[in-house]
Amino acid sequence: MQKEKLRLLRKRKGYTQQQIADIIATDVSNYSRKESGDVRIIHDEWEKIARFLDVSMEEIYEDEDAKVVVNNDHPVYNDNSSGGNINNQFNSIPGSIIENLQGYIALLKEENERLKEELKSPTRKR
Repeated sequence: MQKEKLRLLRKRKGYTQQQIADIIATDVSNYSRKESGDVRIIHDEWEKIARFLDVSMEEIYEDEDAKVVVNNDHPVYNDNSSGGNINNQFNSIPGSIIENLQGYIALLKEENERLKEELKSPTRKR
């Protein structure tokens, strides 16, 4: 199910998918999948988006269709037989999740550097 209300309102207000992705701390490709209905938008994200767009949640919220994603290429086993070996525990994480987290880490690093520079600035307010 496409998030038609959200997409139309975002475009009408002149915002890009990248701007909304930044608000919910994700990458633009993940946000695009959320807006198209391929990935679920969680309640907290709906709230952040509504605040950013300056609308009530009711104006943009659309119920989620239940989806089950089966990834036969990377089965996930819930056992602790790996003996704590981190490589065995995480080798079943889908690449899209890893990419999303790496993008978020990069965003946090950039923000951290920006804040460090701001602290070094002699004109900062005290």
